[in-house]
Amino acid sequence: MTAGIDPAANAATIAAAIAGTQEQGGAMLFTPEMSGLIDRDRTRAAATIVGENADRVLAATREAAARHGIWVHLGSLAVKREDGRYANRAFVIDASGDIRARYDKLHLFDVDLPSGESWRESASYAAGEAAVIVDTPVGRVGLSICYDLRFPDLYRSLSDAGATVLAVPAAFTRPTGAAHWHVLLRARAIEAGAFVVAAAQTGTHEDGRATYGHSLAVDPWGAVMLDMGEAPGLAVVDLDPARPDEVRARIPALRHRRPIPPVTLP
Repeated sequence: MTAGIDPAANAATIAAAIAGTQEQGGAMLFTPEMSGLIDRDRTRAAATIVGENADRVLAATREAAARHGIWVHLGSLAVKREDGRYANRAFVIDASGDIRARYDKLHLFDVDLPSGESWRESASYAAGEAAVIVDTPVGRVGLSICYDLRFPDLYRSLSDAGATVLAVPAAFTRPTGAAHWHVLLRARAIEAGAFVVAAAQTGTHEDGRATYGHSLAVDPWGAVMLDMGEAPGLAVVDLDPARPDEVRARIPALRHRRPIPPVTLP
């Protein structure tokens, strides 16, 4: 999707996608990072970032999920914590509209890019403190968000805990997306012997930023099953629940994992 500065409009887009998922026979919808709001004007954004109980996008998503009987991985929302800081938080919502899991982004995007773009996510957001998995109709899903993709230890922990699907919702910049998006997602799938589902923001947003797009689904062997390119929209892909076990039996890397001893310098 190409989320904008109006949460109500973004909520309507998500609700329509939930209805479309049901119409196309899907069991679960995955949305990108910051599905409820993309706005780098901090003063303007502050007026619409609220606590979880007051978030209109979360409420609309839960209502639509229950109405259509569809599970939803809400890639992330900006929510206000009780301590007044913000969290970049993912939600997994079941077909009754109940919240089954929450995950706060562990790794915050604080970088200066060669293009001149500078990002300081930690200036507004607090980092999460726990890795999260959740059982869903498409498998045991390990949760992550965007910049987490660059930290393979997280995905090792998720696959060690039984994850067969890795969710990587994102709002990747265009320079980093062109350079790293496909290769990192395929690497995470291969390392874990798991599906990767990476719903991504795309296009030029109302606040002026541009995101890379290319929502991907990758199979446990590393093959790209779906690449949605740069246009917003909805697509359906089948995840064979037997595929992770098949790939892990072929190359049993997960069983061969060993604790890494301390590094020594001769």
